[in-house]
Amino acid sequence: MAIIALISAKGSPGVTTTALACALTWHRRLVLAECDPSGGSVLAGYLGGALDGPRGIGELAVGELRDGSLESAFWSQLVDLDAPRRERLLLPGVVDPAQAGSVTPLWHRFADFFLGLERGQPPYDVLVDCGRLQVTGPPWPILRAAAVVLLVTRAKLPDLSATRSMIRAIERDFTEHRVPPGTLRLLPIGDGHGRGEISKALRLPVIARLPEDPRTAEVLTLGGTVRAGRPLMRAAGALEVPIRALLDRRRARLAWPAAQGVPDAV
Repeated sequence: MAIIALISAKGSPGVTTTALACALTWHRRLVLAECDPSGGSVLAGYLGGALDGPRGIGELAVGELRDGSLESAFWSQLVDLDAPRRERLLLPGVVDPAQAGSVTPLWHRFADFFLGLERGQPPYDVLVDCGRLQVTGPPWPILRAAAVVLLVTRAKLPDLSATRSMIRAIERDFTEHRVPPGTLRLLPIGDGHGRGEISKALRLPVIARLPEDPRTAEVLTLGGTVRAGRPLMRAAGALEVPIRALLDRRRARLAWPAAQGVPDAV
């Protein structure tokens, strides 16, 4: 299924929490990559800083700039979220602000590498936490390479207002770089305006809606026992279904013109 990117327009609407909830409930092999230029938080938060030594995308970037070692070093920089099965893996984000300067020039390189993971043996989907778009050095190449970009927003008016201008900016960029239409979708969180209202106001389809679940969000942010039956985890697990349906429809649509030109078998 290639790259699924999550991003927000403003503040902290729960991109990392949503991405982590999805990663822990995903049904295929998955790499969760923290590509927020502002820094990663899963190692220090959910994992409680339990790992020894530096690890993550910052270390990969330094090695790639030094000697082109991304392919050889990638798997050693991952954290197994479901050890020892290696089916849900985490690529931690930068922990030192100085590392961001090394990562930003390599967004194209990481985008190409992530695309290749779908064709690997075994194949992996890649879920990318891109953080907020309004930061220095956002990962535009990863967003352009993504099969689906989920714009995470609260369902209240102030957040929706900020999201509106961000949608237009993303759409302009995607048009300029010939990103296939239908890549961008809304993912509202919590109470507020209804799905239909949000979609109509922002002129963008809503792929699903996640519930407000402070107890689970706290565990995913600060660590603890994740309970699969909690509302957020159930909704995150169900999100994979509409994402796959969206991709299946797009692949069928892209294959249709080609299929029309194929002569009938004798």
